[in-house]
Amino acid sequence: MRLVERGGTSRWRTPVAVAVAVVLTFLICAVPIRLAGADPLEAYRRYLFVPLTSTHGVQEVLLAATPLLFTGLAVAVAFRAGYFNIGAEGQFLAGAMGAAVPGLYLDGLPAGVALPLALVCGAAAGTLWALLPALLRRFAAIDEVVTTLLLNPVALLLLQGLLNGAWRNPESGFPDSANFGPGYTMPMLLGGDRVHAGLLLAIGAIALTGALMAFTPLGLRIKAAGQAPDAARFSGIAVDRIKLSSALASGAIAGLAGAVQVLGVQHQVTSSLANGYGYTGIVVATLGGLSAFGVLAVGLLLGDISVGAQNASFTLQLPTQMGQLVTALLLLTVVSCVRLSHYRLVRRASGTVLAVNST
Repeated sequence: MRLVERGGTSRWRTPVAVAVAVVLTFLICAVPIRLAGADPLEAYRRYLFVPLTSTHGVQEVLLAATPLLFTGLAVAVAFRAGYFNIGAEGQFLAGAMGAAVPGLYLDGLPAGVALPLALVCGAAAGTLWALLPALLRRFAAIDEVVTTLLLNPVALLLLQGLLNGAWRNPESGFPDSANFGPGYTMPMLLGGDRVHAGLLLAIGAIALTGALMAFTPLGLRIKAAGQAPDAARFSGIAVDRIKLSSALASGAIAGLAGAVQVLGVQHQVTSSLANGYGYTGIVVATLGGLSAFGVLAVGLLLGDISVGAQNASFTLQLPTQMGQLVTALLLLTVVSCVRLSHYRLVRRASGTVLAVNST
């Protein structure tokens, strides 16, 4: 028995592979859930459906999904161009620190000036954090996977250094910054105090990116640079320039995510800000097929699972990490099943290769 690559394409191949991967994920995760003493069906109900049965639950899902939409989009923009940015986590932290500069030192500004200034500073900080790996890739051919990944702990160490030094809270003495000025608070949505206007910014960025990729010549050039760089160069497309621009755009979006998080949720910089949003963004982008609207769907799904995991932890005594296990395994099964869908299984009999599955 051996695998042989299929000839031709099918519009149903990928959707079927994803559906199979979801079923496999639920079957595999049922084992540790049962070992933890819970009913898998009840656990999945709480992961997926219970958060959507109340207004508070929906608001928590949207709040949890907001940073994932930004970081997922940031990773998708870079990956689509063939630039493998693994540094969204560090760029997220840089963006939060960038937004904190005016929030702490220009705390008297009105909201009409303060919020745009902080958001621009956050995006600029994320761009600057992404600049060095992009330049090293462009001019020295140094693998961006390594450089962007190594800059993540550097950003965390810089944040911790500031919180234990210049930004230490002057009143409590704890390694958290002082609260930002009153003008640095994102407007709230849905008549509550949880979902903020950052959600609209994320959806707007997704819609703009999706339109750019689908309906503009630039989007076509980005796709060509990522999927067939040699052919794109032959046709006159500036592949290296597109990769550099996409890397910086990715850093700006991830930096904006950090700014939105501190302005909409924490209103200060804390050590708990590093919550793995950048790494989860890789999962969001990959499961979303590197498309803007795929990022929207997967970001909302993972936000739902995150809130559901907290509910299951409280009611079923399951560890909250079980939700992360479901997410990680879903990524592995989807990637594996989609890849395997491009092959078919054949066997040899009497010296002749016979196809077991020719569809």
